[in-house]
Amino acid sequence: MNEENKTKPDELRWTRSTPGEQLDINKPVVKGIARLIKERELDSVRGILRRWHPRDIVELLVQLPLKRARKLFLSLPPGPAAKVIAGLNDDFRAALLEDATIDRLVEILDSLDPEDAVDAMDELPEEVQERLLPQLRESASISELMAYQEDSAGGIMTRKFITVPPDWTVDQVIAEVRRHANRVKKLSAIYVIDADRLLIGYLKLRDLLLRPHDSLVADIMRTDYVAVRSDMDQEEVVRITEKNDLVSVPVVDSAGRLLGRITSDELQRVVRDEAEEDIRLMSGVSPATRPDEPVLGIVRNRLPWLVAGLAGATVSGSIVGSFQDEIAAAAILASFIPVVMSMAGNAGIQASTVAIQGLATGTIWIGDLPWRLGKEALGALLNGLAAALILAVIVVISGPFIGVRDPVLLALTAGLSLVGVTLLAVTMGASVPLILKHFGIDPAMATGIFITTGNDILAVLVFFIVATGIYL
Repeated sequence: MNEENKTKPDELRWTRSTPGEQLDINKPVVKGIARLIKERELDSVRGILRRWHPRDIVELLVQLPLKRARKLFLSLPPGPAAKVIAGLNDDFRAALLEDATIDRLVEILDSLDPEDAVDAMDELPEEVQERLLPQLRESASISELMAYQEDSAGGIMTRKFITVPPDWTVDQVIAEVRRHANRVKKLSAIYVIDADRLLIGYLKLRDLLLRPHDSLVADIMRTDYVAVRSDMDQEEVVRITEKNDLVSVPVVDSAGRLLGRITSDELQRVVRDEAEEDIRLMSGVSPATRPDEPVLGIVRNRLPWLVAGLAGATVSGSIVGSFQDEIAAAAILASFIPVVMSMAGNAGIQASTVAIQGLATGTIWIGDLPWRLGKEALGALLNGLAAALILAVIVVISGPFIGVRDPVLLALTAGLSLVGVTLLAVTMGASVPLILKHFGIDPAMATGIFITTGNDILAVLVFFIVATGIYL
């Protein structure tokens, strides 16, 4: 590139985009920053980024090549680096922290709130965590938060909230809110606790504006609060907040003492993370898989699922092999194997996807299984009959032209097989997620190996049983 064609540092300004969007106007900026990093002009880069918002730096890092992004991140001052880390998703955060030294990690984590520090530490190996923890200023708070299960309400709560006693006046509460204004950025409720820190009520900001300043908290507080236990699963927390239309929810211990709160930002992150995990499971990929993982990580996280699929395919192949005499007698039967397997797979995945979505939103539960199976079975029967009719017409019309023996009988065989495999596949797809959920297993696994492989086996078996009884 000629010197006159290079983007000048003063021209490197970021245009903010929506998440996941890459604006063309930012591409020269990415190239210019990458060039400066390659030329080891990190002081110039830091000078440019000093005027940027942390969110813009996050967008830049995501679009830079990973090698350049790591160099840039490691060169940032602790404060900006901490804000960037707090805004990254888990996978990219782990990739950036991979090359950081212990001293550098201590600087960054000490600049973070304990909740964000815990999220960052979760991406580090255990031996690194053990070395880091004693050196952190907030080690006691971080240790306490790390004691909670990662996917529990306690694991995702923040300790940034405001509490007041019931004998305070509105004036005192307003003064307390002002005192914590810089620490608590998003405030939807002020929690009322007694001398034992038991949650007894809450106030909304409008209560402070509309009530006389000498009103007592005990007289105006609301007692219709919804709280969650610290050991509650984060998915259940999301369902409760959606059901009650909450923007944040307090977290209490088994005795009802207030521990923290879960904000709307954290709830959105949980929804996103759970959706990403379900997509991976539905694709037959381990939830631990990361985009930047090394080759050995790819093998470790994906091979078990591939082996499970191979085992199922081997069983399907063995079933086909056991009917080799029937295939030899009527080779046309082999052409219908992919048809019934595809129909079974598609129908099963449709049913299981709807079931998983219902479980995630709380509209389906294990007691709903009999009624749900009945409805799914009726729908599967009608869909199977429609598909069978279409296939039968195709077989009858094309049979004379390709020299098929008894095309009507073959059409009946193919049609009945489609109806049977559709019914079985939908029954499995609708029931397996609920059964897995009942036993504490992520139902998203149902659409991966269980449904795909199980339906392939059943489809082949049903088809050859029907073909043996009718066509041969």
